[in-house]
Amino acid sequence: MRIESVRNRGLRQWARVAVLVAVAMCTTSAYSASKAVLVLGDSLSAEYGLARGEGWVALLEQRLKESGIDVTLINASISGETTSGGKTRLAALLSKNQPDVVVVELGANDGLRGLALGDTQKNLRDIINASKKSKARVVLVGMQLPPNYGTDYTKRFAAIFPTLAKETRSSLVPFMLDGVVSQPQLFQADRIHPTAQAHPIILDNIWPQLKPLLSK
Repeated sequence: MRIESVRNRGLRQWARVAVLVAVAMCTTSAYSASKAVLVLGDSLSAEYGLARGEGWVALLEQRLKESGIDVTLINASISGETTSGGKTRLAALLSKNQPDVVVVELGANDGLRGLALGDTQKNLRDIINASKKSKARVVLVGMQLPPNYGTDYTKRFAAIFPTLAKETRSSLVPFMLDGVVSQPQLFQADRIHPTAQAHPIILDNIWPQLKPLLSK
């Protein structure tokens, strides 16, 4: 009886250890599978006017490593890019990289050039739908224009992003430059592109929408 009870106690102890190990594995496995994130953006994501490594995408890569999240980050952003240009490049990028998540940061150049809002909205919708068709989840990054572009145009432009996010069931960053536009010192001499000091704020605006998609 004594030998049997000792054996049973040993089995129970091993069972408890196994449960603890399983729990530990479950808590870390949410981010264990390697994922690919494609950033399709313009100069705001392409480190325009910054030293290499100072932009929000580079800071995101650092944060992912520090968080122990295994992600391959592809920054396909080009300064001056429009929604039309991004749409044209997307098919090849999706085919080559097969991303799990696509961060769409486009539209600012459309607005600054006064392009037709209907075309901008259609291009963004096509980008989102193509990304989803390739099985990628989408984070749509919202943008706003300076008030000197006129009240009607700026309101209609800003409304494009929440409208599309709701329509396509995509994650939405309400405004990429939230917390930045109110601080003129966070902009470069052109008063359009944020300084390096602004990019941690930009990352903090995007991170809450991106992080949950990396655990799914």
